[in-house]
Amino acid sequence: MDRILLSTVAYRSPEEVFPYVRSFTDYPRYTEHLKEVTVHGDGGVGSVYDLRLAWWKLSYTARSKVTAISAPNSLEWRLINDIDARGEWRVEAEPEALPADADTDAETASRIYFEAVYDPYSANENAISLPRFVSLDWVIEKVEPRLLGEAEAVVERLVADIEQRSTPRDVELTVHEVP
Repeated sequence: MDRILLSTVAYRSPEEVFPYVRSFTDYPRYTEHLKEVTVHGDGGVGSVYDLRLAWWKLSYTARSKVTAISAPNSLEWRLINDIDARGEWRVEAEPEALPADADTDAETASRIYFEAVYDPYSANENAISLPRFVSLDWVIEKVEPRLLGEAEAVVERLVADIEQRSTPRDVELTVHEVP
């Protein structure tokens, strides 16, 4: 299994951060490859999200199910089609992370963690309509290095939304583990 784990600080409380983390239908704004998100359910545990992805000549709809929520600190998910993958968004109060000269009116800060654990070779080759002469191994070789960059982009843009700044700040990401 491969794993991506990264974190960053948002200058808001966990109670203010968590609704943004939980709002998967807004995620297409955070990455160019996620085209659309459709929710089946109320967004709580058991809700299923269809995530329509497109890259190069490929398109694919991943189905993600919310498996646990402990607001405002944790949301766990797993893919329910075609690939073995699961993950978690975690939000922890981190008041000491608020710099004295921060350009914000926030009184506290939160550390946001994004974790994804997956087996790229568990992918169902029949689930993706591959162009002629293109193998699933080739696709995995091209896509896997991009996953960390995509996760970083999502987290950076998520923080910009959370903080609602007129001028986004540079977000420092901590990469704890990569595939």
